[in-house]
Amino acid sequence: MASSSGPLNEELQCSICLDVFTDPVTTPCGHNYCRTCLNKCWTNTLTCFCPLCKESFSRRPDLKVNTTLREVVQHFKEKLSLGRPEVFCDICDEIKQKAVKSCLTCPSSYCETHLEPHHRVQRLKKHKLINAVENLEDYICQKHERPLELFCRDDQTSVCLSCTEGDHRTHNTVPIEEESQEKKNQLVQTQTDVQQMIQNRMKKIQEIQHSVEERKRNTEKEKSASVELFTDLIRCIERCQSELLKMEEQQKASEKQAEDLIKELQQEITDLKKRNTELEQLSHTDDHLRLLQMFSSLCSRPHTKNWTEISIDSDVNVYSMNKALIQLQKTLDESLNKAAQTGFKCLQKFAVDVTLNPDSANRYLILSDDGKQVSHGDIEQDVPENPKRFDVCSCVLAKQGFSSGRFYYEVQVKGKTGWSLGLARESVYRKGTITYTPMNGFWILILRNENQYKACESPSVSLSLRGKPEKVGLFVDYEEGLVSFYDVGSSSHICSFTGQTFTDKLYPYFSPYLNNKGKNSNPLIISPVNK
Repeated sequence: MASSSGPLNEELQCSICLDVFTDPVTTPCGHNYCRTCLNKCWTNTLTCFCPLCKESFSRRPDLKVNTTLREVVQHFKEKLSLGRPEVFCDICDEIKQKAVKSCLTCPSSYCETHLEPHHRVQRLKKHKLINAVENLEDYICQKHERPLELFCRDDQTSVCLSCTEGDHRTHNTVPIEEESQEKKNQLVQTQTDVQQMIQNRMKKIQEIQHSVEERKRNTEKEKSASVELFTDLIRCIERCQSELLKMEEQQKASEKQAEDLIKELQQEITDLKKRNTELEQLSHTDDHLRLLQMFSSLCSRPHTKNWTEISIDSDVNVYSMNKALIQLQKTLDESLNKAAQTGFKCLQKFAVDVTLNPDSANRYLILSDDGKQVSHGDIEQDVPENPKRFDVCSCVLAKQGFSSGRFYYEVQVKGKTGWSLGLARESVYRKGTITYTPMNGFWILILRNENQYKACESPSVSLSLRGKPEKVGLFVDYEEGLVSFYDVGSSSHICSFTGQTFTDKLYPYFSPYLNNKGKNSNPLIISPVNK
């Protein structure tokens, strides 16, 4: 049945045996299987689960045959059988009856009636009967006209008894039923392998779907956090803009007030100048009568404003503006910190397991049994000669090398006054004094004298750090040519080597530096990454 194609056939196939359902049963999650296939799948298992969706069941489900689906399957099988050519009896004269058996010895096909002699006559009982087939000649040896009852394993072909007395006399021949059974067994094994491949791929599909869903959830989470972050920033900026607009409006109001006051003062000056002219003229006049008439009005105090208390405030009220700016700065700092935390968490997702390689360790270095710690001793260790071993520089490489992709790991440096961390090419020179530069195959960050940090460029670059890292993270993007160092405690960036071209395999590099009479005795510790 499985060889039949078509959408309907696929819907009626058991995903375990890949054949049309036999006694189909339905799991609580709604998927259908052959009852025998599912029972076999659940044999010797503590937890029953759906082979397709992997949903587990607290107790073994009580499986009952899905009668509706069984009827559909039966109808499909009947419909499929109608498409096959019918074989008719070779003996019937008038109305041909449907053949039930074909005789390879005769060779002919017989209906139930004409087959009767083969069941009764002793001689005919020895004939080779098979289910009725249309192309009977395919089951007869064309050379000897005898039934193909044997199989030649040397030539991988069906043969008759006469063939074994001729061309196949020395060949390995077995009854065709035996070879058929062996081939069936192979088919069963192949089918089992194919089913396992299907299950593996279905599992891989679920893994991919799970990864996509998880990525989607993480994306939505980060998107929500980013929107909230940007919303806070926008609000602070809008608040600053509002304060600026208010200051501009106040400035315009002050300018308008000053303009009005100046106009008023200019008018009073004009009036006073006019009175002053009149007083000047009156003081020199000989018209005594006019002087007496004008004296009272000209000598009385002019109707002017008291300008003593009137002024324009030159100070700007910056309190609100400063408050808004302070809030903006605070929000910016928080936002940058959140962004750094988020970016750093993304890097940590590329964490790899790194252990130290004792074959590369300098003789003065002491490695822990688990390969996670290294410190500098005062005496040489008894270790064998090895071309991979550094003989002068007190350093060691990791066992793991990387020639593609991205990776990240963390190293605890707490309590040390000196150390070196980074990467080294597999082909670096390991004997004698070494100059740590990218050109020589090293990308190294070092600490000396407790607080002197340097990136080993050519020449080296001194670094000024806000705090003293207790744990250093190292991220590498092989294809991008990027090597970056981070202070894990503050999730802050220390330095990066950018635009590098990697061709060799890269190995994590560690140096605890000199013991310095116990002042720098703490080990470098490869730490698990808290994602």
